Amino acid sequence: MYLAQVVGDVVSTHKNERLEGKRLLLVRRLSLAMEPEGVELICLDVVDAGVGDKVLVVQEGSSARRIFQDDWIPVQAVIVGVLDRVDIGGERVL
Repeated sequence: MYLAQVVGDVVSTHKNERLEGKRLLLVRRLSLAMEPEGVELICLDVVDAGVGDKVLVVQEGSSARRIFQDDWIPVQAVIVGVLDRVDIGGERVL
């Protein structure tokens, strides 16, 4: 799991049938200082996150597929939480 920020919506009118009705969002990983790092990644959203939200992402195919109880869904990453706060070493960073 890692922290990320939603940076955009992804719209796809033609996609794998197992993705029908599922929302796709573009996220960018965050450092522990809540600074953007790395490249963007498309995730399935199961928590109704929105652009600008800081989120918790599971990026591991089998764990992501277990969320949907579908071994054949083509997914690598899923947004599983919207962050309210993050404390590190007793200090609030979000």
